[in-house]
Parts: sequence; C-alpha cells; structure tokens
Amino acid sequence: MELKKYSHVNKKALDQFISFSEQKEKLQLRKEELDRGYDKIKELMNVLEHRKYEAIQFTFKQVSKYFSEVFKKLAPQGHAQLVMKSDNEDESEHEEQGTVDNFTGVGIRVSFTGRNAEMREMNQLSGGQKSLVALALIFAIQKCDPAPFYLFDEIDQALDAQHRKAVADMIHELSKDAQFITTTFRPELLEHANKFYGVKFRNKVSHVECVSREEAYDFVEDDQTHG
Repeated sequence: MELKKYSHVNKKALDQFISFSEQKEKLQLRKEELDRGYDKIKELMNVLEHRKYEAIQFTFKQVSKYFSEVFKKLAPQGHAQLVMKSDNEDESEHEEQGTVDNFTGVGIRVSFTGRNAEMREMNQLSGGQKSLVALALIFAIQKCDPAPFYLFDEIDQALDAQHRKAVADMIHELSKDAQFITTTFRPELLEHANKFYGVKFRNKVSHVECVSREEAYDFVEDDQTHG
C-alpha cells in the first residue's frame, strides 16, 4: 500500500532485479569458466615453450659436440666450437633460462693452430678456412640428422692438398649412411669414389658420360697441368 503514495513507480523493478541478478550470476560463471580456460592455455603454452627450449638445447649440444669432433679430424692441429648467442651474453654459452626468446643465433669460433691459440670468428678466416668450417658444420649436422644424399659442387676448390684429403676421408666415412655426389677438379675426392662421370662441353651443350677411374684421374691431372 505504501507504493501507492508514489507516482511513476516501476512495478516491474523486482522482476527486473531478479532477471539481472540471474544474468549477473551467469556472466560470473562464464567469466570463471573463461579464466580457467585461459589458465589452462597459458599452462600449455609454458609447457610447449619449455619443450621447445629443451629440443633446441639438445640439438645444439649434439651438433656442437660433433662439430668439434669433425673439425678435429679435418684440421688435427685445430680446435673449434659452436656458441649459442643470446640477448644477455653475446656469443657466449647460453645458460638455461627456460625460454627460446633469449636465443639470437649461433656463432662459430675456431683455431687452426691449437687449443691454446686465439680463437677466431668466421669473418676473420680465409676462403679455404671458411670452406673447411662450413663442411665441418654440414658433416656434424649429417651425424645428427642424416639426409639421404648430398650434392657438393667443387667444395675442395679453396682447400690445400692436406685438407682435401681429410675432406675426402670424411666423406668416405659418412658415405656408409648417405650418398655423396661431388664435382671436382682435384684428385683427392676420386680416391674413395665408386662411380665416375665426365662432363664435357661440346657445341654449346654439356654432355655427361660414365668414365673409368683412370680416365677421371687423367682428366683432373690434365686440368691441373694446363689449368
């Protein structure tokens, strides 16, 4: 009866209050559900990030180990190492921080004159030294994640005879698990080869034909004599 004393009273206010209260409760429940979903997604992202970090670290350590070993075989007096670059310590071994965002790349440091000699970076090396380091890295990756075959075009062009021999021996060792196709004008890579092909240029057209080991040696020796 008290309400009759007032004009313009919203007689549906109670119903609206109940309706809005129910909507509020539903929205709160929905928010809580979304918050739980967000937390689960965030937790999953953290797990995936950590797994990605561990995979990168594991792969890097494997490649780094093989890289040092392979380089030692190619340059017995030398020493080489891969280093993980990070935001915190430029070109230093990256300490575990649980995220890959800190990784900025991989660096290479080598010495061709012994473990105690000054380590140099790629931009300080000669053409032949760069070739040898690049091959050492390829061979190291081959040991971790082999490909079925490799195609090398005159990879020994900038190498001296000693290093050409070392590269040829390494290819022979790895050829047990992969096929290597190489082009060369040097005799060292011919030593362990199983098949030989001569490429000749006649009438502006390249011709490829199977040749014997002796013919292959004659070709590279003739090229070195008249090259």
